[in-house]
Amino acid sequence: MAARIDEQQVRHIAHLARLRPTDAEVRLFSEQLSHILAYVEQLNELDTSDVPPTAHALPVHNVFREDVPGDPLPVDRALANAPQRDGDFFAVPKVLEQDSA
Repeated sequence: MAARIDEQQVRHIAHLARLRPTDAEVRLFSEQLSHILAYVEQLNELDTSDVPPTAHALPVHNVFREDVPGDPLPVDRALANAPQRDGDFFAVPKVLEQDSA
């Protein structure tokens, strides 16, 4: 069987995604993700040497729609999952130094 996804890994992924699953959800997701990995492991056993590489199984085309502006997202909702905020803005570490002129 494929590698098992344990509850600690599910909690880590949930933390990175800013999710707060219940203990029951963590157990459920651990089981479901482990089954997915087992299925992928089964697929890896298939001989695909004669299958041409494709990006999509079916033909894909763009569906365009008119670009109509809508109502903006409220600030509190936009920043709801921000790890840090400064008033109405995302707070991020400084990455560039400004030259003093």
